[in-house]
Amino acid sequence: MKIAVTAANGKLGSEIVNELIKEIGEENVIGIVRTPEKASHLGIEVRKGDYNSREDFNSAFIGIDSVLLISGMDDPQKRIQQHRNVIEAAKQNAVKKIVYTSIIGDEEETAFSPIVKSNRQTEKDVRESGLNWVIGRNGIYIEPDLEYINTYVKEGEIRNCAGDGKCGYTSRDELGLAYTRMLLHDIHNGQSYNLAGTSITQSQLAEYINQEFNTNLKFNSVPVADYEQERKAELGDFIGTVIAGIYHGIKKGVNDVPSDFEKVTGRPHKSPIQMMTTFKEKLK
Repeated sequence: MKIAVTAANGKLGSEIVNELIKEIGEENVIGIVRTPEKASHLGIEVRKGDYNSREDFNSAFIGIDSVLLISGMDDPQKRIQQHRNVIEAAKQNAVKKIVYTSIIGDEEETAFSPIVKSNRQTEKDVRESGLNWVIGRNGIYIEPDLEYINTYVKEGEIRNCAGDGKCGYTSRDELGLAYTRMLLHDIHNGQSYNLAGTSITQSQLAEYINQEFNTNLKFNSVPVADYEQERKAELGDFIGTVIAGIYHGIKKGVNDVPSDFEKVTGRPHKSPIQMMTTFKEKLK
């Protein structure tokens, strides 16, 4: 079985590639990336695939049995056609199965909703492709918070607009395991799964970080509009709006959902502390 992973040199793609190599060997994993010379570290065959180019994927999918479509990072409306380029090329090459990395979230009521809505359209396109399919809806990654700890320490707080809302965090290595299972086992065909861990508040997140990293952080909740203005000033309008929308969604409860992770992988999702320990081990 030959499995192709799009955006294979990204942080999520790399985790999935590594897990697939463990299961089926490097000779059966194909990385599809926009700039192949930047992906030699993956240790697998790499082919060119720009989401904007249907022609790239027409060539990249030759001889491929299954495709993992990692959701693109472009403007939400552009993503829909970009993902369709992948889906249509998979159909043209008689690919048997497509697995899509979507996201947990609300389609209407936050600044993050346009991204969620574009993902839901791709989910629909995948379901209607005529191929075997599986859809994963990812929880919020915990790694960005952990990578931001030095800034949190400098500021003395975790500051956002999530209030008392709960979020089922996940990690890229946990998702690597889940998507490998979804790709390799046909029992998952035709299913959509929420991939997240136990839901926690931002105050609990601060407590866990304090416990694991010996910090003394507090959580400071601020109004949504104020937080969006802060993020836009620091990160620019697009990214700032997206980040504020994510935390607004947490405040509204859209990230507090039942998880299907154990159903997919056969084991419970790692706890927040376990994910933090794994993160620390990778830094060594």
